[in-house]
Amino acid sequence: MLERIRVPRRDAGRPRTRPDRVLADKAYSSKGNRAYLRRRRIRCVIPVKDDQAANRRKLGSHGGRPPVFDKEAYKQRHAVECGINLLKQHRAVATRFDKLAVRYEATVQVAAINIWLRCLERNLEVLT
Repeated sequence: MLERIRVPRRDAGRPRTRPDRVLADKAYSSKGNRAYLRRRRIRCVIPVKDDQAANRRKLGSHGGRPPVFDKEAYKQRHAVECGINLLKQHRAVATRFDKLAVRYEATVQVAAINIWLRCLERNLEVLT
């Protein structure tokens, strides 16, 4: 999955395949993922699993240094999670009825438009 990362450019041009930073949850805390990101010189903000930290402490000085973790940057991930949860309120997005990626992407776009329209409607009600 990490190899498929594409960051679109603001101007024309092909998308970047090396983002500035990757924010992920504990599920992506494996040695292999961290090594891959390190090889590509991509900074990562991934919390360490409790069992990995315990194993490192058990090894003492041979366990190595714990990976750097930026709490402030990790808080930005919360905004993304909230957006995904809003999308998952739409049943077709949450259950992925559509098998083709193109159709699923269209379903996500329709759900995003519905969310946007709901926000606009709430703002209009507040103004009147």
